[in-house]
Amino acid sequence: MEMVGKIACFALLCMVVVAPHAEALTCGQVTTGLAPCLPYLQGRGPLGGCCGGVKGLLGSAKTPADRKTACTCLKSAANAIKGIDAGKAAGLPAACGVNIPYKISPSTDCSKVQ
Repeated sequence: MEMVGKIACFALLCMVVVAPHAEALTCGQVTTGLAPCLPYLQGRGPLGGCCGGVKGLLGSAKTPADRKTACTCLKSAANAIKGIDAGKAAGLPAACGVNIPYKISPSTDCSKVQ
């Protein structure tokens, strides 16, 4: 639970610092939107409100640059947060009924995301 609090604080800080300067998608927006997914991805809870965040993120990532940012942020968060089930992460778009243009995986090359 302490890790979720740290992520939320970091996300809020990112939004406060970046929001006035750009309209591009930020890692803060990505982590905030997907924070409800952590219990599910760590095998500690149901899918719950996760899909709302996934759909919101998909709607926010309108440009190739935004999609690359989202991909990079997802990979960074997956590496920083212990206990994430890679299979559940990869299956998250299908579980939420959305299609994203790249695979959610530690091996995804975000520089090639369009």
